[in-house]
Amino acid sequence: MTIPHVAGPDPEPGPGPRTDPDQGHEQDAAPPPGPAAEPASLPGPAATPARARAGGAWVLLVAGFVLASLNMRPALAGVSPLLAEIMADLGLTAAAGGGITTAMVVCLGLLAPVAPALATRTGLDRTLLIGLLVLAAGVAVRPLGGVATLYAGSAVAGTAIAIMNVVMPGVVKQHFPDRVGLFTGIYVSGMVTGAASASAVMVPIEQRYGWRVAAGSMAVFALAAALLWAPQALRRRAASRAGGAHRPYAGLLRRRVTWYVMSFMGLQSLTFYVMLAWLPTIFRDAGLPADQAGYLLALTNLAQVAATLTVPVRAGRARSQVPHTVVAALATVAGYLGVLLAPATLPWLWMIVLGLGQGASIALALLIIAMRAPDPASVTALSAVAQSSGYLLAALGPFLIGLLHQSSGGWTLPLVTGLAVCGAQLVAGVLAGRPQTAAPGR
Repeated sequence: MTIPHVAGPDPEPGPGPRTDPDQGHEQDAAPPPGPAAEPASLPGPAATPARARAGGAWVLLVAGFVLASLNMRPALAGVSPLLAEIMADLGLTAAAGGGITTAMVVCLGLLAPVAPALATRTGLDRTLLIGLLVLAAGVAVRPLGGVATLYAGSAVAGTAIAIMNVVMPGVVKQHFPDRVGLFTGIYVSGMVTGAASASAVMVPIEQRYGWRVAAGSMAVFALAAALLWAPQALRRRAASRAGGAHRPYAGLLRRRVTWYVMSFMGLQSLTFYVMLAWLPTIFRDAGLPADQAGYLLALTNLAQVAATLTVPVRAGRARSQVPHTVVAALATVAGYLGVLLAPATLPWLWMIVLGLGQGASIALALLIIAMRAPDPASVTALSAVAQSSGYLLAALGPFLIGLLHQSSGGWTLPLVTGLAVCGAQLVAGVLAGRPQTAAPGR
């Protein structure tokens, strides 16, 4: 199976120098010397509106990009603070409750390959817009009925997030090729900020209006993001079928680095979604009130912002990302140990440490995807392969932890299992973070 070429950078120049994503150097945008250069240094009346339009388009592009990133996790993070109420209302077991998050994460894995094919037909920008609209529909539907509607709406929302997950590294490579580390950090920070916000506000909304209103309220923000991104997606034909070679899955899978990236992506996602699904319940079982448990989940998501804003920029400049992946894994281990050994003692400290580790881990996984491929089409292909297999692995986490908790009657065995996965994440991170020595396609 092959992934056709995805449109490269927009040919319309933006403000400032452009960078060729395949070559990695700035292209000189200055006019040639001589009389013809004078109008550029002394702009006439007609040049000012064009420059203003370019600046306005840049601001709109970045604003839409950030708001889209804020919508990539609330549909997932907003479930766990409401899980006890959902389970009580619909009569779900612990394993079935964890299955809500599992269903969404399965969709992140199974449907990730849809994104490159869709991007080939419509372009990366329009694919992101489609993802936002589908996300709003899925979030709005899932609280409207019973168990079937809940799972169906969650699956639709998971499909949308799968599409957005895959195309966002390609969008970074397409629009910001000379600032991959910076804009990877920006969108991952937006992703975890959205998760933190959802974790913090779900319980207060549920206490006032019920879990159904709380769960459906996130559709409003997805629609707002779609409206802001629509001008970028619709202002011109977003897809270009001319030029570029196909990106075959078989070629990617022959590269050892692809398997390392896939493993790192999946294992760090598994450790993240275990905590996302069950952390409030663990704290409530340790004797903390429901609202405090939700705030602690929000705190760990907020702590991720500090890591996601700084780690990709620093790691993107380094030849090797191994030191960063090691520190991230060890911080995640420390957070798991704190929750295991003393969940009600200094829980805010464990959440900060855990958040720093998990934030750095997801940022590094997405940065490595963008750095291991030379252009938007290749990045999108590698992103699809890594996230498809990675999220299928991660989908086991919430369900398995719920099953272990149900069978053991406590949280010791589930959390020890999570620690073992953290150890595997460390090994995969070392392998994925090493400098690439083989030529692309090998």
